[in-house]
Amino acid sequence: MTSIKKYFVHESSYIDENVDIGIGSKIWHFSHLQSGVKVGNNTTIGQNVNISNNVIIGNNVKIQNNVSIYEGVQIEDYVFCGPSMVFTNILVPRSEFPQRGTKYYKKTIVKKSASIGANATIICGNKIGKYSLIGAGAVITKDVPDFALVLGNPGKIVGWVDKKGARIHFNESGESICGKFLLSNNAIINIK
Repeated sequence: MTSIKKYFVHESSYIDENVDIGIGSKIWHFSHLQSGVKVGNNTTIGQNVNISNNVIIGNNVKIQNNVSIYEGVQIEDYVFCGPSMVFTNILVPRSEFPQRGTKYYKKTIVKKSASIGANATIICGNKIGKYSLIGAGAVITKDVPDFALVLGNPGKIVGWVDKKGARIHFNESGESICGKFLLSNNAIINIK
């Protein structure tokens, strides 16, 4: 009796032993998932993506082409990773003094529904808040709050977005035009 795979892996990709791929997920051309990777349901992994050992990826995640996700990264549900963006896992890499193994890697968490633009770099050890939006080419050097819009190098908060990614505008009182959010201490609070 043959078992039917409930996910798709292109024949040019490499899937190491001890990888768990969820139902409805797709792994496209020339990608490599290393041992211990967990991929949730309905996740799409584009062409030429490298996912290192023990990375956890949630459900309904979209990882575009040429993305590198190194050990220590955890990606929650509905995250979008744009083309050629990259995560790091060591703060001071030195070829002469190798730092291999989990004990050296800084943890990076990307919270639910965050979006990371093309060519952005996420420096390890930071948390990317839920529904945040990281612009193309941004370099993230510190934690990003929920709903923040971050641009530049180094990345700076330039505004706030709603769950769909639309920019939120505030009046002088710090209340949004829609009345659903209040700006307080450089963070937004949902008031409804």
